[in-house]
Amino acid sequence: MAISAHLARLRAVIGPQLIQLPSVSVILVDDQARLLLVRHTGSPDRWGMPGGAVEIGESPAQAAVREVREEIGVQIGGLRLLDVLGGADYEVTYSNGDQVAYVTAVYEAAIVDGTPAEDQDEICELDWFTPAQLRDVALNRFTRALLEATGHLAS
Repeated sequence: MAISAHLARLRAVIGPQLIQLPSVSVILVDDQARLLLVRHTGSPDRWGMPGGAVEIGESPAQAAVREVREEIGVQIGGLRLLDVLGGADYEVTYSNGDQVAYVTAVYEAAIVDGTPAEDQDEICELDWFTPAQLRDVALNRFTRALLEATGHLAS
């Protein structure tokens, strides 16, 4: 997991203890109403959403565009804010022990340029899923809560 210089400085002072961070999650939908899910290199056994932390001086919408470009190499358009979520389901402990409570701005968007491909740094696999398939997919807790909250997955 790549972290910003700001977060690296903060972690140098506080260590791995729980901090709250603003983030973005992007639900990419294609013309067949399928959703793009990704497997993050730090947790390859569960599917998740593209996204990440909002950097200092960056708007959440700018972060959404940047994160998708960095993680899967595509340009997105039609960005639409669906919700802002937080709470216990959005707390993550990374393999290095760092703990984060995310408050995530959830966007829906479409790919307007490029073909999705794993960056192999943060994302090791990606695939498209129909809404019906999502019920049987091994989702991480964060993504399951996010898809339920936005009505993309029945609870």
